[in-house]
Amino acid sequence: MKKAFYKSIPVMAGYIVLGMGFGILMRNAGYGVVWAASMSLLIYAGSMQYVGIGFLTGGASILTTAITTVMVNARHLFYSISMIDKYKDAGRYKPYMIFALTDETYSLLCDGETPEGVDPNRYRFLVSLFNHSYWVMGSVIGSLLGAVLPFSTEGIEFSMTALFTAAFTEQWLSTKDHVSADIGLICTVLCLIVFGKDNFLIPAMLLITLVLTLLRRREEEKE
Repeated sequence: MKKAFYKSIPVMAGYIVLGMGFGILMRNAGYGVVWAASMSLLIYAGSMQYVGIGFLTGGASILTTAITTVMVNARHLFYSISMIDKYKDAGRYKPYMIFALTDETYSLLCDGETPEGVDPNRYRFLVSLFNHSYWVMGSVIGSLLGAVLPFSTEGIEFSMTALFTAAFTEQWLSTKDHVSADIGLICTVLCLIVFGKDNFLIPAMLLITLVLTLLRRREEEKE
């Protein structure tokens, strides 16, 4: 448990801050701590929860909500494929680990490395659980603070950018093979230029997946 906690520490600050932002916005929209805690516990979808606030206040239809949710979270379809082999023997932990596979949890577990003498499945489960608990904790704190103190949420979205930058830097420094990272950067910048900042994410994920798949096939053919 201790090693899983240490692994999750980089995510803690980002999730608590972003969770607080969500809780504050929920409170400002007229939804109390029970709503904030329930959404973070049962939905646990980060950016989609922020979008969901507008749906709640604007009375969006179920169809609109469903389509938007698929679009916002479509990136999960791509990177979760690489976790199939790691999760296939997870047993009782598997359902929760699938549910709790967020961007940040993926960044911590995608290398497949686990400490020596530790059950890999239990380790991944605990990392996922700790990250989830930070998000719920931040949402509750934000909702409670939002009830008594005025807050400006301007600029809070930069916390997610900082979190991804820190996770990327840690992985870059801890590995010697940077091919996958270079491919990700090049494909992302290319799609950003071609499709623009509002539409580049899904094309970038598709292109990264395609290039990595082709690269993997070439490596397998060499073997």
